[in-house]
Amino acid sequence: MKSPAFILLFFAMLLSCKKEEQNVTDAFYFPPDEPDTWELVTPASLGWNTTQIPSLLELLENNGTRAFIVLKDGKIAIEEYFGSNLAGTAPFTKSSLWYWASAGKTLTAFVVGKAQEEGYLSIEDKSSDYLGTGWTSLSSQQESKITIRHQLTMTTGLDDGVENNHSFQKEDLVYKAEAGSRWTYHNGPYTLLEKVVSEAVDKDFDLYFNSVLRDKTGMDGTWQWIDDDHVFFSTPRSMARFGLLILNNGKWDDQDIISDVSYVNSMITPSQALNKSYGFLWWLNGKESFMIPESQIVFPGSITPAGPADMYSGMGKNGQYVSIVPSMNIVMIRMGENPSSVPVPFLFLDDIWEKLSLIIK
Repeated sequence: MKSPAFILLFFAMLLSCKKEEQNVTDAFYFPPDEPDTWELVTPASLGWNTTQIPSLLELLENNGTRAFIVLKDGKIAIEEYFGSNLAGTAPFTKSSLWYWASAGKTLTAFVVGKAQEEGYLSIEDKSSDYLGTGWTSLSSQQESKITIRHQLTMTTGLDDGVENNHSFQKEDLVYKAEAGSRWTYHNGPYTLLEKVVSEAVDKDFDLYFNSVLRDKTGMDGTWQWIDDDHVFFSTPRSMARFGLLILNNGKWDDQDIISDVSYVNSMITPSQALNKSYGFLWWLNGKESFMIPESQIVFPGSITPAGPADMYSGMGKNGQYVSIVPSMNIVMIRMGENPSSVPVPFLFLDDIWEKLSLIIK
């Protein structure tokens, strides 16, 4: 017969395990749907080095930033707005809309995972199952090797060196290499993921996105066509909501927005061996090497050396960033104008983290 002391210890251990299971969600604050309601926490109360904040804000303002947010445990620790809105006539505020550019690719990755979870598709399916045969200018044999996974990982083998690599017309989708054998940042095949989803779920992509993600998390925003690109526009706080959702493994408060944690983990781990710093449309920090758009060079080291090793980011043209740091329970948002001329300005993200690393302790 077990002693009373042993029984007490046993139940104490069970209670401890139960608390550990709950810690992921219990650690985070989730704002209500009202856009103006979000709990704040001061950097000083977190023990951060507040003397370094002015230097960070100067860097942001001098490089065209319009909105900057840092969440800690879901609460807003830093929130700053700069300059004018798109019309150039009024201050940029938390109610102003801005484009995500390619940071919005992370939204598409999420929606593909949700469609898979609901049984509409598998990322191992051939893309032609949803786009029809002849969606490229490839031979039928070459085309049949391209899967949804290849579209998610930028490894379709289609040539990004065409005159307009944002085009998804078949004449601009030409053979360069066998699917899975070459990584290149190619917007055309990515954009067609939306058609894959809409065909699979038999619903307009925008409507499906709204129903499975936007409306369930209190986000605002809409998708708009700009030439060949389908671009998401929202307030900065909506981008922060999405970052918080992914930080919490696809769970919003006590609601599973996506319950396939395995897929969520796959989004933010290396998806292929060619570019080890790329997941499912997410950029990954802390890896041994990385590639960048418009280049086949493999660079050694982390893509954001000043950032935490476990950070992963959605990055878009002109410096649109949603960065997530699980080890710190941090979400960082930057929206604004172009700090550099590269398609994905990863160098400016490093500049930001050089400053942030002096603040966050």
